[in-house]
Amino acid sequence: MKHFLTVILVLGLLGCSEKPQKESSVSDEVLMTQARALALKYIITDGHVDLPYRMLEKGFMQRGIYEDVSIETDGDFDYPKAKKGGLDAPFMSIYVPADYQKLGGAKQFADSLIDMVTKLPIAFPGLFALANDPTEISSNFEKGLISLPMGMENGAPIESEITNVKYFFERGIRYITLTHSTDNLICDSSYDTSEDTWNGLSPFGEQVVLEMNKWGIMVDVSHISDSAFYDVMKIIKAPPIASHSSCRSFTPGFMRNMDDDMIKLLADKGGVIQINFGSSFLSKVAQDQFNDLREHLRKYLEDNDLTETDPTYLNYEAKYTQEMNPFEDIKTVVDHIDHVVAITGIDHVALGSDFDGVGNSLPKGLKDVSMYPNLIYELLVRGYSEADIAKICYQNVFRVWEENIRIAKKIQVI
Repeated sequence: MKHFLTVILVLGLLGCSEKPQKESSVSDEVLMTQARALALKYIITDGHVDLPYRMLEKGFMQRGIYEDVSIETDGDFDYPKAKKGGLDAPFMSIYVPADYQKLGGAKQFADSLIDMVTKLPIAFPGLFALANDPTEISSNFEKGLISLPMGMENGAPIESEITNVKYFFERGIRYITLTHSTDNLICDSSYDTSEDTWNGLSPFGEQVVLEMNKWGIMVDVSHISDSAFYDVMKIIKAPPIASHSSCRSFTPGFMRNMDDDMIKLLADKGGVIQINFGSSFLSKVAQDQFNDLREHLRKYLEDNDLTETDPTYLNYEAKYTQEMNPFEDIKTVVDHIDHVVAITGIDHVALGSDFDGVGNSLPKGLKDVSMYPNLIYELLVRGYSEADIAKICYQNVFRVWEENIRIAKKIQVI
C-alpha cells in the first residue's frame, strides 16, 4: 500500500444547514432494506480507488497478467464486491509515487497505469467500461457496466511541460491531484514537513491550474499544503474537488485534512469534498492508536530479527492488530459528512474512500466496496432524505464535473 495513513434533510430553504433528524417510527430493518435499494437505484461515485497501483503490486508489470478482478479478491475493490455494494463509477487512481520526481520517469509510469486501466474493459468485457464524462457514466449505468473514470494522483507526470496537461486529458485523466507526499514542480505538499519549496503554488503550478481549467480537468486539492490551496482558490476558473480528504476539526494538526475555512471556501467556489474513509483521517484517537501500533510492530520486527514478509511476523501483526482494534466506526465517516453539511449545506460533500490505498485502516462497517449500503443506512438513520443521498452518491460530483466541462468549452473558444 502506498501509505498506511493514511447530508441534510430538505427543509424548503435553499442552503439550510440544520442537521437532519431520524424519524423514530421507521425500523432499522426497513431502513437497511431501503439503503440497499438506494445503493442500486442511484449511481454511486467514489473519488479515489487505488486499484491500478494494487494491480501493479500484484505483479502485473512483471508477469504481464492482470489480477482477475472479475472474481472475489482479497482487495478492497473487485467486480462482485462493487456490484453488491452498488458502486458504479470509482475513479481509478493513477498514483505516481513521489520518488519519480527525483528519479525521472513519472510520465512513463503514469502511462503504464493508464494502459492498465484502459485494458480492463477488454480483459473483462461486459463488466467494465471507460468513462470520460458524466453522460458516459450514466449510459454505462443503464447497461449495468461499472465505469472506470481516471484521476491522476500527483501532478509529477506533467514534468516541466505544460503540453502534458492536454496529453493526459486525451489519455482520459479527468482530475489531477497537484502533488502527493512531497513538494513537486507544481506546489507544496501537506505531508512535506521540510521548508516549503514554493510557499504555495509555483509559477509553473499557476500555469498548470489554468491549463487544467482549459481542458476540463478537475483540480484536486487533496494532499496540497494550505498555502497552495489558497493560491489555487485565487486563480481557479472552475469548481475544484478534494478527491479523498476529510475534516481537520476531527484530527487537529493533521494538515492532510481540510479545516473549516478551507471547506467553506471550496464550497464558495462551487467545489466538493469527498470524504476519505481511512481511520487515521477520521479521528485523532485512531491516529494515535495507529502510531502506537506501528511503533510496537517495528520494535517486534527488530527484537525478533524478522522481515515484514515473514509468516511469524504476519501472524503476530494480524493477532496484535485485532486485539488492539484501532479502527474507527462507519458512524464517524457520517460525522464528517454531517460536519460538511453543517457548514456548507448538502451540495458540497461526496465520497472519496481511498479503498486499496489506506491499507488495513478502514473503519468498521466500511471494509470494502460492498459496504456502501451500510453508509447509506447510517445516512437514513440520521434523517437524510433520498434526494440528499443522491447528491452525496453522485449528483454533487456530476455537477462539479459538468461545470468544469462547460467552463473548458468556453475558455477554448476565447
